[in-house]
Parts: sequence; structure tokens; C-alpha cells
Amino acid sequence: MLTARSFRYVEEAGTATITLNRPDHLNALTFEVYAELRDLFEALASHEAVKAVIITGEGRGLCSGGDGDAIIG
Repeated sequence: MLTARSFRYVEEAGTATITLNRPDHLNALTFEVYAELRDLFEALASHEAVKAVIITGEGRGLCSGGDGDAIIG
């Protein structure tokens, strides 16, 4: 469905799993991550095979919020 660079996407048995994949930054969000997530959720809105979405994070944290260096710096 989508090739993302900022997270892994797996679809199986009606469930989409999004795994944020920046463990070295506690999966902090950047503008690139926001844009890729926006595009994915936009596509999922019309993708009837997916009934549930799970969001998880690689490493020791789900998501620490916005990446200050990438967004502000």
C-alpha cells in the first residue's frame, strides 16, 4: 500500500500495524514522519480490508513526541 521510510507497515488479517522506527530518538516525530502517517491514514480511509490499526514503537518507547532538533532546529 505505502512505502514509508520512517516506520514499518504490516497488514495482516484486517489489522494494520505501524511500528515507528527511530529507536535512537525514542521514536520522536519529524515532519517526514507526520507526512508519511498523514498519507497512510488518508489511504486507509478507503481501504476496506483494514478494520483496525495498531501503532507501536521500536525499542524502549512508543513515541517521545515531536523531535525538537528536526522540527525547531
